[in-house]
Amino acid sequence: MIRIITIVFLFVGISTQAQEIKWMSMNEALAAQKEEPKKIFMDAYTVWCGPCKMLDKNTFTNGDVIEFLNENYYPVKFNAEGPEEIDFKGQVFTNPQYDPDKTGRNSSHQLARALKITGYPSLVFFDEEANLLAPIPGYRTPQQLELYLKLFAEDEYKKMTSKEAFSEYQENFKGSFK
Repeated sequence: MIRIITIVFLFVGISTQAQEIKWMSMNEALAAQKEEPKKIFMDAYTVWCGPCKMLDKNTFTNGDVIEFLNENYYPVKFNAEGPEEIDFKGQVFTNPQYDPDKTGRNSSHQLARALKITGYPSLVFFDEEANLLAPIPGYRTPQQLELYLKLFAEDEYKKMTSKEAFSEYQENFKGSFK
């Protein structure tokens, strides 16, 4: 009986563990890309941002989002006002004005400025060689995020030559995330 209970808890633990996004730092994702090329999805957030917290609670806990992100991207959590040192494309980005004693807004990280991130959250997509594809500002539900996840993962963005082409893609997109 104890053996069965132990086995049940083991499986529950494994399935719970499998249902989380495997977040990494940007440095870890860049290193992983060198071993196995894959696109990078970055959640650029701040600690004071309400919509960022909603994204964590409502979107990044969705099973379809979790599975798709883990399969198709290196998912990165990036505090766009944090102190992390990031070596990106031969340049080291930091946040020299970062104040660890601040509880609200802090200074913008140099990488956030380089990526032209102006609002939070911003969902940033990179190709397999860490080239910036697009920053998408704002909160997204799982169903809204699906369009972008698939647009970039399936290289559909390469067919977009105009706003009209994107609008057509958007109109014809048939999502499957619940």
